[in-house]
Amino acid sequence: MNKVVLITGGSSGIGMAIGKYLLSKEFIVYGTSRNPSKVKNPPFTLLKLDITDSASISKAVKEVISKENRLDVLINNAGTGITGSVEDTPTQEMRNAFDTILFGAIDMMKAVLPQMRTQKNGLILNITSLGGYMGLPYRGVYSAAKGALELVTEATNMEVRQFGIRVVNVAPGDFATNIASGRYHTPVFEDSAYKDQYQRNLDLMNAHVSEGSDPIEMAKAILKIIELENPRIHYRIGTLKQKIAVNLKRLLSDRYYEKLLMKYYEL
Repeated sequence: MNKVVLITGGSSGIGMAIGKYLLSKEFIVYGTSRNPSKVKNPPFTLLKLDITDSASISKAVKEVISKENRLDVLINNAGTGITGSVEDTPTQEMRNAFDTILFGAIDMMKAVLPQMRTQKNGLILNITSLGGYMGLPYRGVYSAAKGALELVTEATNMEVRQFGIRVVNVAPGDFATNIASGRYHTPVFEDSAYKDQYQRNLDLMNAHVSEGSDPIEMAKAILKIIELENPRIHYRIGTLKQKIAVNLKRLLSDRYYEKLLMKYYEL
């Protein structure tokens, strides 16, 4: 039986790449988008879904189940970016980021778990970030939201194993997508104490995304995880340099690791 997959944020970038790849491997793929009508000739069905609206989530999930009578894999990919110093970033924008990255993913899990319990199996993959393993300067809110999702995933996985369901973290590094255009960027305020440092880091962040890896590598990694009988809880997908940076945090003292980050980000 071909597995039914639902991918949030499936209209572009990593989500679209994953959907296309799984479709080529004969999965039944549904994606979601806030504005599916803006996507020309999508290769798989795109459902309208606002990740911050519980009613919208419920409607989309029910539509998939009513058509397919099952839902095997949820890929929580929808997210958003946010940059800025903690002091300068409006608190409401921080809440908006958490609503999308953390609470949106949680609400999606709540929506699909009853069906997966009925089936006595299911897999949820939460797309987090290597940035969620460390507090990155001028991306602290993003790091915090992704890090929180990592921990919620760990807890949920233990809770639902009794039902034959697994919940997995997949943390990508930098991939060549359009995420930079969709980020909330705190303005570079002329009177900000962080003006010069922040501008340098904005330029650095955008360069990293545009020079990132091909999203197809993420799609291939996702397929391998789906096919595993007993997947791990954590997967890190990125360059060797990016993976080493995560591991170094466990090995080095806090002070030395902070110095390395500050040097890298020219602080």
